[in-house]
Amino acid sequence: MILIRDPEEAQRRLAGTGYLADPGLSTALYLTLAMGRPLLLEGEPGTGKTALAEAVSDALELPLIRLQCYEGIDASQALYEWDFNRQLLHLRAHVDQGSAADEAEDFIYGERFLLSRPILRALRESPAVLLIDEVDRADDEFEAFLLEVLSTNAITIPEFGTIRATEPPIVILTSNRTREMHDALKRRCLYYWIEHPSMERELQIVLTRQPDVGQRLAAQAVAIVQRLRADPGMIKPPGVAETLDWIRALGLLGVAHLDDPVVPATLTALMKHYEDSGRARDLLSETR
Repeated sequence: MILIRDPEEAQRRLAGTGYLADPGLSTALYLTLAMGRPLLLEGEPGTGKTALAEAVSDALELPLIRLQCYEGIDASQALYEWDFNRQLLHLRAHVDQGSAADEAEDFIYGERFLLSRPILRALRESPAVLLIDEVDRADDEFEAFLLEVLSTNAITIPEFGTIRATEPPIVILTSNRTREMHDALKRRCLYYWIEHPSMERELQIVLTRQPDVGQRLAAQAVAIVQRLRADPGMIKPPGVAETLDWIRALGLLGVAHLDDPVVPATLTALMKHYEDSGRARDLLSETR
């Protein structure tokens, strides 16, 4: 496993990619690397969970392999599949050439017909960063499957044999907490809850990721976002990703301050619900 010496180095390496982690998160990442354990990140959408895996990949110069979870996902979609159409064509060709059926069957369950899905790819191609994104959207059965794979870093394909990682991948799981994860999976992982950043940290993130934006505009925009998040009536409070999209939209339109009359039209980059857009427009009106 490629290691980082301490949490401070983890924080510096992430900052070099543009990801500003707080001390708690950088410590969790360091321990994940040092202990060889998966890291389970939970938090509201838009707090930077997926972006952390991307930043780790960049910081360590390792490939990022992503498994996007969804309702109904099963092991074959995460692990491997056989290329059935090619198998059938080759089986027919072998039989037509006079080969015995059992010999042809042995041939078609070979490497050339095995389609690697994200988890198998990570085991075979590691060192790599394996991102298992939005694991809370999958069902209990898939969660149990993940637990087994993460415990052994190996899989057994009945027709092919056992494939074991020579070096375990760096595994980062994310959850928006749409359902509670089982204790068995949590015990297998290190755990960190990512909060929305404070105003000071979010301003720092904006100025790091969007260096061309003016300090005044950035401070005004972040202050609006922070007030929207504090509003209990919001359906979907904006995350950091939405803040950055909004700042970029303002920059593309040449906005220098939030008094500009074009600003309400840019809320399409910040808000994802009609009712939330109305609250944001009202707040902009109050601050002028």
